[in-house]
Amino acid sequence: MPAHPQTMSLDVAIMGREFRVACPEDGREGLLQAVSYLDRKMREIRDTGKVIGLERIAIMAALNITHDYLSARPPEADTSAYRERLSQITNLLDQALAQQDNLF
Repeated sequence: MPAHPQTMSLDVAIMGREFRVACPEDGREGLLQAVSYLDRKMREIRDTGKVIGLERIAIMAALNITHDYLSARPPEADTSAYRERLSQITNLLDQALAQQDNLF
């Protein structure tokens, strides 16, 4: 039976507000980096003066971070093109093997 990672509670601050967050013990550093990144993005949005209210700032930060994440990912592979090419190669191999069978 696999061991479950130990979790811990961590107090973090985002835009001056304290939050207690549970995370695996080995995930502490990654969580702190995420908190720092989110705090910085939210402060940037607040400092523009165009968005008012913590909830709205959080939503705009989430949208911006999500957009950045999705833009950085490689595009979804067009599996239909790969399947078609694989089918062509399979047919060529089948033909070549059939010709080999005729030789012996």
